[in-house]
This record gives sequence, structure tokens and C-alpha cells, in this order.
Amino acid sequence: MSWGTDLWDQFDNLSLHTNRGIDVLDKYANFLRDRVAIETEYAGKLRRLVKNYQPKKKEEEDNEFTSRQAFRNLLKEVGDLAGQREVVSETLQLQIIQGVTLLSKTLREDRKKCLNDGTVLQQTLSAQLSSLERAKRNYDKAYRDSEKAVENHKKADMDFNLSRAEVERYKNIMTSKIQQSDDAKNEYANQLQKTNNLQQQHYGTLLPAVFNRLQELDEKRTRGIREFIIGAADVESSVAPIIARCMEGIVKAGESINEQEDSLKVIERYQSGFQPPADIPFEDLSKMDSSIATQSNYSSVTYNHLTIKGTISGPKFKKPRGGILNSIFGSNKNSLTADGQKEDFSDLPPNQQRKKLQAKIAELQHKVDQETNTRDGLMKMKIVYEANSSLGNPMTVEGQLNESEHELEKLKNDLKKYQGYLDKANQLQVVNNSPQSNRNQLQNGHRTSRHSNGSASADDHNDGDDQPDDAGSLSSSSASPESGLGTSHTSLPGSGQGSANENAMGEETCYETEVELLQPLGTCRALYPFEATSEGSIPMNEGEELQVIENDQGDGWTRVRRANNSNGWDEGFVPTSYIECTLFA
Repeated sequence: MSWGTDLWDQFDNLSLHTNRGIDVLDKYANFLRDRVAIETEYAGKLRRLVKNYQPKKKEEEDNEFTSRQAFRNLLKEVGDLAGQREVVSETLQLQIIQGVTLLSKTLREDRKKCLNDGTVLQQTLSAQLSSLERAKRNYDKAYRDSEKAVENHKKADMDFNLSRAEVERYKNIMTSKIQQSDDAKNEYANQLQKTNNLQQQHYGTLLPAVFNRLQELDEKRTRGIREFIIGAADVESSVAPIIARCMEGIVKAGESINEQEDSLKVIERYQSGFQPPADIPFEDLSKMDSSIATQSNYSSVTYNHLTIKGTISGPKFKKPRGGILNSIFGSNKNSLTADGQKEDFSDLPPNQQRKKLQAKIAELQHKVDQETNTRDGLMKMKIVYEANSSLGNPMTVEGQLNESEHELEKLKNDLKKYQGYLDKANQLQVVNNSPQSNRNQLQNGHRTSRHSNGSASADDHNDGDDQPDDAGSLSSSSASPESGLGTSHTSLPGSGQGSANENAMGEETCYETEVELLQPLGTCRALYPFEATSEGSIPMNEGEELQVIENDQGDGWTRVRRANNSNGWDEGFVPTSYIECTLFA
């Protein structure tokens, strides 16, 4: 099977066929370019998609949930998938498209040479055929002229009227024409032989060689398309295992989601550590006088409420906030964190406070370890420089070393401070019941309450047992005004003042759950007179002596108490800058 043998007379068709074949190769190259553009665009859009859906910094605390972790792993796998599409695009561009372009260029150049050689051969054969045609025409004319000269000579020889000279002239013309005819015949024969030889060589050797070269080029083109198509598929197949692993990673991310674990994490995050309120006891009005019944009914409608932290608490023992006194005499020692919380997280429920403090301590410990390694490295560098000054000036490291020492000392102080916060938080007792339930505890089936003068009510002496309820002790329910568990100073036994609502009702007697007073931390003397204008504060006169029951927590207020005229206690907050404290050893 050879184009030179079987298609010896199809020069024009072969020229057209090879040109169309190279056009097909160029079309495949354009197809690959468009595909590369699509792959690049697809990979870029996947990258942007992953970037747009990356968790924001404010959402980092939610990354502990398995569903969030699975989504982050999904984004990572999609990013890897985009990377593989980029690999496909780059490989097709560098290997396949460049190869197709180079092959197309080479084929066009070789085809052009082949066609030029074929054209030259065709022109040579055509020129030889033209020479043969001219020789044949010359021979035909010379032969007719010689025939005519012979005829004229015969006529002149038969004509007796002509002279001898005239007959001789016709004879010479005849001889000349015959010679010319013989020469034209010989030339025609010579050109015919040349033409036949050239034509035989043309169609037997020269032109078939050109056609065979064209056949090789066309087969090379066809073979190239096959290899490039397979190569493009191989490029896709080479990333298929990685893409499969990406899909496996996505499936694994989905399978890692555990709804039970997420539910437990929600509990760990938002659990306050408080106990729900107990049942509200029944109050037998027939065993109380009218004033006590009115007070009991009124106090029983004060239910627990949800704080902004989502925990259940009773009416808060609020420290006085705002006002010109706080701005002048207060000191905001307990600074706020970036998210608006207190430095020791005391505004959080107990469980959440401990969790935050533990996380902060772990973070600070990690920073301390890093800074320690940095300092040790700088010290080793300084020692090396001091031993060999050619390596460097030890003074250049001195400044960095001092800065590192200062930063390390600061981190250690912060670590010690937060460890102190954690120790303090661990020492605080978590109440078992809310103030609402504490205020209504039953003891042996009866309510334990006292009059403002400190005497127990008649109902409390049925069995002769008058023990205070530990759950309602002041040390538990009023440990901190920020804990949401405290009551105002006017709710203490023997208080000379009622709450705001009780004063409005004109009540002079109140019933509260018996509490255990906090042990005083020391004493203080009022340096200036103070008028209580905010909830939770108490007034004092200059020079007055009071008991300190809670130190300043960093907000400029100290909790104090004093005996009142009803054999009870007044308790509340006063500005720290207004008093001089003497704490017990």
C-alpha cells in the first residue's frame, strides 16, 4: 500500500487531503486551549469559593464542633481538588498543546517542501512534453515539404520545355527538403525517447517518492493525534487517584460528624453550673398575720430570670455603676478583654469562667515556652559571638536578649495572675439552688423565716429546731455582686431598710430565709461622708467604723456591713477611695 504507486495521478487530491489533515490537528490544538481555559477558570472559581467560605475569625470558637470541623475539612479537600485541576491545566498546556503546535508547524513546512518538489517534477515533465510536441510538428512540416519537393522534381523532369538548369534546381530543392525532413525526424525521435524516459522516471520514481513523503507526513499527523489524545487522557488519569483521595477525604469528613459529641460540646460551652430552682412552697395564710401574708405573696412572684449569658439566676446584687462618683473615685483595675469580658471572666457562670481561664493559661504557657526557647537561642548566640567576635558583635544580640527577658517576665506574670484567678474560681462554691428557691426552702415541712428584729416566727418552733438553711447562706448566694446570685443589703435579717418594692408598699416587716453571715475580712473607717444613691450601696458618715466582708474586685467598690438599730445588719457597697481599710492578718 503506497500513495506513490496507487495514487500516481492524484497530486492535487493528495495536496488537498494533507492540508485538511493538518487543519484537523490545529482544530484539536484549539480544542485543548479552550479546555485549558475552562480548567483554569474552574480551578480559580473553586479557589475563590473555598476562600469565601473560610470561617471568619469571630467563628473560630465554633471550630470545636464536629460539623464545623467537617466543613473545614471539606473546604480543604475542595482546595486540593482545585489544585489538581490546575495541574491538569498546566500539564495540558506544557506537554500536549505545545507538542501539537510544534507538530503542526513541522508538518506544514515538510508538506510545503514536498509539494514544491512535486510541482518542479510536474513542470519538468510538462516542458519535455512541449519539446516533443514541437519536434513532432517540425517533423510533420518537413515531411510534407519534402514530399512536395519530390513531386515538383518529378514534374520538372517530365516537362521537356524546361531547361536542364531548371530541372537541376528542382532536384537540389528536393534533396534539401528530404534532408530537412530526415533531420526533423531524427529530432522528433530523440525528443520522443527523452520524453518517454523522463515520463517513466517521473511516474515510476520521482513523483512516487514525493507522494510517499506526503503519506509519511499524513501518517505522522494521524499518529500524533492518537498520541496526544491518549496523552491528554493520561494527564487526567494521573490526577484521578489524588482526586479520588479528595473525594474519600470529603466522605471521611462527613462521616466524622457526631451529633452526640456536638451536643456534649454545647453542654460544655454553655453549662453554667447553677441548679434549677426548686418548687415554690405552699404558704398557709391562715397561720400568718395579714402583713406577713401580704409580704409573702408579694415576694413569691419574683421569679428567676435569664441573664444575658444564658444562665439562670435570681435578682442580682448590683454594684453601683456610673455616676460622677464612679468616674472620679472608681478605678477600673479589672480591664476588659477584646470581646468585652472581664479579665478574670468573673462575669461568666462558674463553669464557663473556669473553662476560659484554663484556655487562657494554656495559651500563656505556650507563649512562655516559645519565648523561653527564643531567649535560650539568643543566649547561645551571644556566647558564640563572645567566643569568636569574627562571627558577629555580641552587643547586637544584647538588645534582643533584654527585650526577650522583659517579654518572658511579662508572660510569666500574666500566667501567675491567671493561675491565681483559676485557683480563686475553683475555691468558689456553686450554689445548688437559685435565690428564689433558697428564699422558699422548707425545713421539716415548715418555712424557716425571721422577723426583722432577728426573732424566729412562731411556725419555726413546732419541733424546736431552728437551724439555718445552708443553701440560702449569704456565702453562697451573695458571694459576688457580679455572679447574679446576690441579694441587696436590705434583704438581710434585721435590715432596717426594705427593698425598693417593699418600701413602696409601706411594709415594715419582712420574712427572709435564715442566712449565715460572712466572716469579716477586716475593718475600715470612712474618710468622707457618702450618700447611697445607687442600688446595692449604703450610706456612711465620716469617721464611721464598718466591717469589710469583700475586697475591691477591681471596679472601685468594697463590700461592707454594720450593725443597725434593729439588732440586725446593714450591708452594701461603698467607694474604695472613701475608706481606709485594715485587714485581718
